Amino acid sequence: MEKVKVENSCFGIIWVIGWLFTIGFLKLLFWQGVLAILIWPYYLGSALSGLLK
Repeated sequence: MEKVKVENSCFGIIWVIGWLFTIGFLKLLFWQGVLAILIWPYYLGSALSGLLK
């Protein structure tokens, strides 16, 4: 019988935290929040680029 070692990665948790932060920080509408599931770094980048100018 072989032993199986299961390792957890915190990447998924960090991704969910980032997604929820983006929805709250940018006050996205529902469908924008759904779209942010896939491209939340884009939303943050476009919002924060205005601060850097």
